[in-house]
Amino acid sequence: MLSDRYHIVLASNSPRRKELLAGLDVDFTVRVIDGIDESYPHTLPTKDIAEYISRKKADAYRAMMSADELVITADTIVVLGNEVMGKPADDAEACRMLRALSGRTHQVITGVTLTTCRQQVSFSVTTDVTFKVLSDEEIAYYVSVYHPMDKAGAYGIQEWIGHIGVTGMSGSYFNVMGFPVQRVYEALKML
Repeated sequence: MLSDRYHIVLASNSPRRKELLAGLDVDFTVRVIDGIDESYPHTLPTKDIAEYISRKKADAYRAMMSADELVITADTIVVLGNEVMGKPADDAEACRMLRALSGRTHQVITGVTLTTCRQQVSFSVTTDVTFKVLSDEEIAYYVSVYHPMDKAGAYGIQEWIGHIGVTGMSGSYFNVMGFPVQRVYEALKML
């Protein structure tokens, strides 16, 4: 159903992004460049950070793109109040993040950039997620069993902590997984 004008390249090692893009029934390959700088100006509004980083990632791929390729880059952050939560460095930081999210509503923002040799489209999607009050035992169990060091905000909604802890959500579930696939589908149809 999507145009076959481009060979789609997913620039991500995320198994969740691979699974969700595959759900669109499109052929794609994965290409990953290690060591891309994901820093951002600290004066940037939090709502713009994920999209900024997704564009920065896209720029790293431009030199190696062929004329028939469309590269998809993405970045996900968790925002609680004014604090941006990226991926935790260790178990202690993961527990600290989950304690902060406990009993509160936060935003998950994913920025996506679609890049061809001729054009670039970027957007971001925000989802509000509310957690119940999590016990220290629940947090310790999740971190020790699931090791969420590769997840913004130290959790995966599709894992145990999401099953037992999420009491409400406004917006895209798939966005919280790290890839707003419905919005990506709409953008791909326009290219």
